[in-house]
Amino acid sequence: MVISTLADGLTRGVESLTDTLTSPFSEPVIRLGVTGLARAGKTVFITSLVANLLDRGRMPQLLAAADGRITTAYLQPQPNDTLPRFEYETHLAALTAREPHWPDSTRMISELRLSLRVQPTGLLAGLQGPRTVHLDIVDYPGEWLLDLGLMEKSYADWSRETLARIAARPQAAEFMATSGALDPSAKLQETDAQALARSFTGYLTQARQDGYSDCTPGRFLLPGDLAGSPVLTFGPLPDPGDSPRRSLWREMERRYEAYKSRVVRPFFRDHFARIDRQVVLVDALGAIHSGPAAVEDMRLAMADILSSFRPGRNAFLTQIFRGKRVEKILFAATKADHLHHTQHGRLTAIMEALTREARDRARFAGAETSAMSLAALRATVEETIQHDGRSLDCVRGRLLDSGKEAAFYPGALPDDPGHLLGPARQGAEAWLDQDYKVMRFSPAPLTLKPGEGPPHIRLDKAAQFLIGDRL
Repeated sequence: MVISTLADGLTRGVESLTDTLTSPFSEPVIRLGVTGLARAGKTVFITSLVANLLDRGRMPQLLAAADGRITTAYLQPQPNDTLPRFEYETHLAALTAREPHWPDSTRMISELRLSLRVQPTGLLAGLQGPRTVHLDIVDYPGEWLLDLGLMEKSYADWSRETLARIAARPQAAEFMATSGALDPSAKLQETDAQALARSFTGYLTQARQDGYSDCTPGRFLLPGDLAGSPVLTFGPLPDPGDSPRRSLWREMERRYEAYKSRVVRPFFRDHFARIDRQVVLVDALGAIHSGPAAVEDMRLAMADILSSFRPGRNAFLTQIFRGKRVEKILFAATKADHLHHTQHGRLTAIMEALTREARDRARFAGAETSAMSLAALRATVEETIQHDGRSLDCVRGRLLDSGKEAAFYPGALPDDPGHLLGPARQGAEAWLDQDYKVMRFSPAPLTLKPGEGPPHIRLDKAAQFLIGDRL
């Protein structure tokens, strides 16, 4: 494992050195990673971002667009011939159809290259022609994201932490019974391993549906061509202290290490280590609706996520000797259109509090971070209604389940994020003074003017933070 880690680091260093030495003589490339937890809206984010960079009428906070310095934008084949192309046209067609619907969620890694022709600024702007900046967007399933935290954990540590964390969850009752009935020191029986993995996968599936974030290993939920293989046939067990060779514990430990070396490590080496800008999308409203346990789980997940991003500045010598690092990280609470704009500031403050530990660690390493609330595609309009003698600031949209128009008031988020994070840290089972609700809306039918992308909330501000300094 040590030799493999050193080899991976040396490979990244050589690749980074090559990129660093050749970049002054080639067209600049920004490699943007888009990731997030379940139902955070990665596919919609990428689709709307690309559409709004192609037609920039709704991007006033992207300064290069507002100044007219982006003269044109166009799609090109992705540079990595081994990765599938992000299906931009298919997803955009779903959102702009006569009867619009949400596109399918991310199930595999994909890539898209958007090239921007930009007029330079400064003293030499009049002497230079437009330059081309390539934006390579890498999309990957959120279910794989938290796996990166496994790289530094042994099987014993992972089992102990996982069993302690989920023991009291009702979603884990069946798995805990299955795990408790097995003797980790007994001789391996493949039927026991399969039963353990099947039961653990059932727990992970239910936990994800109920708003929990710590659903690792992620490939258990999206196995692809690994379904049924030994690297996906294991689960956490109580540590027996001492276990003989060929025991159930030893084999689960071996398969866990194989999962890290054959699945997680190549994913990190081939994709994460080459990203220099990152956006992490979070369905914070969904976690709040699910309760204090889900909020605390999300806070811990955000801290674990950051440890895998190698944050820091891409200075010349840093790239040569330590490999490329993530320069900018944006933590974005999605679905801001589910709230009236008067509550957007509160959602942003909650997002800042949820990611405080992660952002502090990134800043200490030299990365620039930001937190905000946004909606990549606005699906609602705002209105104020009278209810029981008081005014309620609501949003109105088309309900996903019934297709009917409805006004919705989700509840008032607190001015102080501590009113949510405090009970979450203390293990409260429910919110004491508020009932937060979540409504699922369908995308609204769009009528776009020439030069306009889909309507959004602060997508242009997110783009300015992520790539504005390179345009």
